[in-house]
Amino acid sequence: MNHTSSSFDIKKEDIPQLKFSKNETLLSLKKRKLRAHYLERATQLGNLLKTKVKIYFIDNSNKLMSVNTTIWAVTSNFVVLKQGITIPKHSIIYVE
Repeated sequence: MNHTSSSFDIKKEDIPQLKFSKNETLLSLKKRKLRAHYLERATQLGNLLKTKVKIYFIDNSNKLMSVNTTIWAVTSNFVVLKQGITIPKHSIIYVE
């Protein structure tokens, strides 16, 4: 799955200005489980190796965006980045 050609790259520091939909972006249970797996793996890479990942997500206007960053933690509802910046987990569609 390659999203790079159509996503809008933003800086991590711009995420707090975004508005997110309350709706789940992934309708398939299988895709949501895969997302959870990739987020968990990316968190381990971020904490152990300080490895950055590219997170693809959708804002409330259904615009596909991406950010290159280190994931510090994953809660039941949010992905936590440096400086306490968060992205709602249900808005994330892919992690690479």
